[in-house]
Amino acid sequence: GSTLGAGIYILAGTVARDLAGPGVLLSFIIAGIASLLSGLCYAELGSKYPRAGSAYVYSYIVIGELAAFVTGWNLILEYVVGAASSARAWTSTVDSMIGFRMSTFFRSNFPFPFSNPMGMFASYMDIGAFVLTLITTVLLAIGVKESSRMNNFCTTINLTSVAIIVVSGLFKADINNWHIPISQIRQNQSIGLAGYGGFLPYSFSGVLSGAATCFYAFVGFDLVATTGEETENPRRAIPISICLVLLVCSLVYCAVAAVLTLMVPYYSIRIDASLPDAFDRVGLPHVKIA
Repeated sequence: GSTLGAGIYILAGTVARDLAGPGVLLSFIIAGIASLLSGLCYAELGSKYPRAGSAYVYSYIVIGELAAFVTGWNLILEYVVGAASSARAWTSTVDSMIGFRMSTFFRSNFPFPFSNPMGMFASYMDIGAFVLTLITTVLLAIGVKESSRMNNFCTTINLTSVAIIVVSGLFKADINNWHIPISQIRQNQSIGLAGYGGFLPYSFSGVLSGAATCFYAFVGFDLVATTGEETENPRRAIPISICLVLLVCSLVYCAVAAVLTLMVPYYSIRIDASLPDAFDRVGLPHVKIA
């Protein structure tokens, strides 16, 4: 559930438009392979030291307290940033469904007072993302059983939505969007000339840059290693579970990225609501509700 998150709805569009074009498929494959190599390390340590704590415990046992201290705080930062990004992705998607009324209201009533010349920060306070984070925090605090049920429910809805997106998008796929000549590529105000056309408009270096960004989409697989204490046979269950999680996520990410870049030209993707905007433009506005 935690691994299959914002990467579907935000990263695919961002990487496709700004870094890799249709080659975002290769970016996800490379990121998946890199995640698998990291996952195998987690699988080995998780089966050898079946204790809760993940990388913090492994660093403490193998290297020492200082490394464990740094690793622990890095894990906290990782999950804080991940939760914030997922919450923003959720509100951006919902906002696109209601005609961007929510962002317009927040931008008018809750703007940030400081300047943002590099575009690194949001221009307004996202109250929706804040409320969503509070709700999920309360659910986690209530108990493991309740939060587990909620997680299973959300994961089921997520997978159902992905299936609808992929199947519906295939009916509007245009293979020509993977072979756009440079003469048809318009000037993009934010990124300049949007590549040089073809399947790899930003060359293979763009694919590698995109893979570094796509690696974030696989964050969360390490949580499997924390279940060692609750597993009857961690030496077998943890490696298999991690490999299955990464395989399923890689297939889902590649499928969504393929559908997105086949429906609309990569340079025209709207990064804050890539899938809803794409379905609007191909004449399937009802699909974005999924």
